[in-house]
Amino acid sequence: MTKALLIIDVQNDFCPLGALAVPKGDEVVPVINNLMKTFFKNDWLVVGTQDWHPAGHGSFASTNKATPFTMGVLGDLPQVMWPDHCVQDSNGAEFNPDLLDIPTIFQKGLDPTVDSYSGFFDNGGKNDSGLNKYLKDAGVTKVYICGLATDYCVKFTALDAVKLGYQTFVIRDACRGVDYPVGSVDAAIDEMRNAGVLIVDLLIDKFNP
Repeated sequence: MTKALLIIDVQNDFCPLGALAVPKGDEVVPVINNLMKTFFKNDWLVVGTQDWHPAGHGSFASTNKATPFTMGVLGDLPQVMWPDHCVQDSNGAEFNPDLLDIPTIFQKGLDPTVDSYSGFFDNGGKNDSGLNKYLKDAGVTKVYICGLATDYCVKFTALDAVKLGYQTFVIRDACRGVDYPVGSVDAAIDEMRNAGVLIVDLLIDKFNP
């Protein structure tokens, strides 16, 4: 039984002072580093995802001359108009400098015509990142998800992981949320639980992978 730690988008733009900062987003870094050490010690997989948008991405408020955080449409899908973030080759797209090196990285959000929250597929299901094939080829049956942000990329990655047949854990104290709109973190936790995701807390549950 092979296990994989999926580290979602722990990038500078999602940390304090970033273009799309998740409140206290940098607090996940030491927790995730400890998790990575456990996985490395046991020879389990450690995989990261990286938002990697081209300049002028269709989800950017600036591209649409919209006010950031208002709702719009991208393709045929409802779309939050985000501040420009994680633009390819920018400092904001780099991983938090205090995060240990992630050995395998899958980039997402490259298609300017659709946003991509999940580490597996874009929001329209058009583009496959290759993450599922990589995990299946390695014999992974359990995934442990952490990172940023709870109510967006962590949630959609976890929901896809369940649909793809993985036993899926979200490590809540190794995640932080945008909470936009207010209450969306709690709603995301409920949605994940209802879909079969196991929500665990390292300290409260004394949880070990």
